[in-house]
Amino acid sequence: MERTLAIIKPDAVQRQLVGVLISEIEKNDFHIAAIKTQRLTAAQAARFYDKHRAKPFYDSLVTYMSSGQLFALILEKPCAIKDWRHLMGPTNPKQAEPGSLRRLFAIDVQQNSVHGADSPQTAEREINFFFGEGG
Repeated sequence: MERTLAIIKPDAVQRQLVGVLISEIEKNDFHIAAIKTQRLTAAQAARFYDKHRAKPFYDSLVTYMSSGQLFALILEKPCAIKDWRHLMGPTNPKQAEPGSLRRLFAIDVQQNSVHGADSPQTAEREINFFFGEGG
């Protein structure tokens, strides 16, 4: 069994898509091992996205991710990381396959409704951030 972190981002929470997204997660055979809601401070968002610090979108990403409530989830299933990333679709919703969450619900590249870890190491760090000592 593999674990990954999923985030339902502020734009999706504000548009009342949490139930729809959780339903999609469950329809795709993920087990939700934990779920919590919180609003990140700018400092927490900056720490979470620190690997993007040198990128031009970093400041707007930190502002966006601290702009409202989000839901953090620990998802479990065999191949959870790969399967969650496939269900989400690419960061740019215009490049996402029909039926993927970002194609269905994203507003744009930044307000793309959901986040997912990209590797086992990232998943462990991100789960700890929200559900361990970091959260």
